Amino acid sequence: MSIYDFKVNDYKGYEVSLEKYKGKVLLIVNTATKCGFTPQYDALEAMYAKYKDQGFEILDFPCNQFFKQAPGTSEEIHDACVLRFAIAFPQFEKIDVNGKNEHPLYTYLKENCPVDTGKKIKWNFTKFLVDRDGNIVNRFGPAEKPESFDAKVAELLG
Repeated sequence: MSIYDFKVNDYKGYEVSLEKYKGKVLLIVNTATKCGFTPQYDALEAMYAKYKDQGFEILDFPCNQFFKQAPGTSEEIHDACVLRFAIAFPQFEKIDVNGKNEHPLYTYLKENCPVDTGKKIKWNFTKFLVDRDGNIVNRFGPAEKPESFDAKVAELLG
């Protein structure tokens, strides 16, 4: 099993195979629009703009599990993020990242991350960095701003 075996739904509900991102460096993040970390969208978009032409993608998965900080439909969340933060990176359907309805992608990310930060996602804006071969390289906590691992992304892009 690899990260490319997973299928997810985009914010409009259309199925997308992660195989589409094979050969790219990925940053997979669970987000929320009403969270104290929501301003990280600006830094995420800046990172995406800086590296997208070098094979970098951010995969944004809104999650309403943490104090219901991602209210609304997936399309409403997407529209708000485009309007407020001008995001251009792919955004997907709202999912659960923990518990009985946890998306299988997040089960895989947590179980295969080489950094032992526990198997539970603790909050919004937890970020997983994946190399061009689909290997999970690192996990960054919600408080870790994208600027703090910019050099690592640049290194993976080579």
